[in-house]
Amino acid sequence: MGHLTTHVLDTARGQPASGVALTLYRNLGEKYALIRDAVTNSDGCCDEPLLEGSAFTVGRYRLVFAVGVYFSKAGFALPDPPFVDEVVLDFGIADATADYHVPLLVSPWSYSTYRGS
Repeated sequence: MGHLTTHVLDTARGQPASGVALTLYRNLGEKYALIRDAVTNSDGCCDEPLLEGSAFTVGRYRLVFAVGVYFSKAGFALPDPPFVDEVVLDFGIADATADYHVPLLVSPWSYSTYRGS
C-alpha cells in the first residue's frame, strides 16, 4: 500500500519550515471532508504519513497550509492581509499502491509544489 506525505521548505530563509499547521481534506464532490490536522516538525515534515493503509484511497484531496501564521511567527513584516496566507493545494491520487509526496516550497511572496518521491 502507498502513503501520502508532505514537506514544507521556507525558501525565504533557506531552511525547513517548522511549525506549519496544515489540514488534509478529501473531496466528496460538493463538499470536502476533514481527514486530519497536522503540524510540521523541525525538518518541515510531519511525524507520520498523512494517509496510509486502508485510509489511502484513490480520489481527490486538498491540503491547506497556514503559511501566513508561520511567517508572522518567524518575524516577517507581512502586510495585512498577507500576500500568501493559506496555500490550498488540490491534487489527485490515482494509484493507491504508489507513494505520493507533496512538497511545498514557500516564501511570503510565492509558492510552488510538485509530486515528489
